Amino acid sequence: MPKVIMYTTGFCPYCKMAESLLRAKGVQEIEKIRVDLEPKQRIEMMGKTGRRTVPQIYIGEKHVGGYDDLAQLDREGELAVLLAN
Repeated sequence: MPKVIMYTTGFCPYCKMAESLLRAKGVQEIEKIRVDLEPKQRIEMMGKTGRRTVPQIYIGEKHVGGYDDLAQLDREGELAVLLAN
């Protein structure tokens, strides 16, 4: 299973929903980068993704976006493919 990285904050409901969906798909380890505790990480996230909001999720080297993007990948059957690589 590829590495999963999620830019997050401690109070984001979409982050919690994204984590729940990933766990339901069998992801056991999620590297969380707390942009609320480390402002430099938010600047890095914005530079990498072009987005300001959390969560921002990477599966392996692929930026999948936020929770809505993740849920859409799941509905289309693509999330399982990404996690299988």
